[in-house]
Amino acid sequence: MTAPRRFPASVYRDGDEPDPRFSLANERTFLAWLRTALAMYAGAFALEALALPEAVGWRAAASIVFLALGTLAAVQAWLGWKATEKSLRAGTPLPGLAVGGILVIGVVVAAALVTIGLYA
Repeated sequence: MTAPRRFPASVYRDGDEPDPRFSLANERTFLAWLRTALAMYAGAFALEALALPEAVGWRAAASIVFLALGTLAAVQAWLGWKATEKSLRAGTPLPGLAVGGILVIGVVVAAALVTIGLYA
């Protein structure tokens, strides 16, 4: 019996099959990053769709920051899942939080832009 082909092969070709609980937890983390990305995109579109009493330049800048953060979160979802699954299969320490700090700083910057825009 041959092993079923799984995507991506670069993750599944090496190492041993980890405990399914850990793989499922990794998948839940992947989905959480995707939810974060969707929330960032929703925030960006809401800023532009809602008629907020705010200067257009500040609002547009905050929307751009939210769009960039959403894209970064989506990329982190994929790369983080892949790195964690490889570590689980190899039995090595798990990777650290790669872009979490950037997202926190970005959310603070976007919130500051919205706040400044409200009072500008």
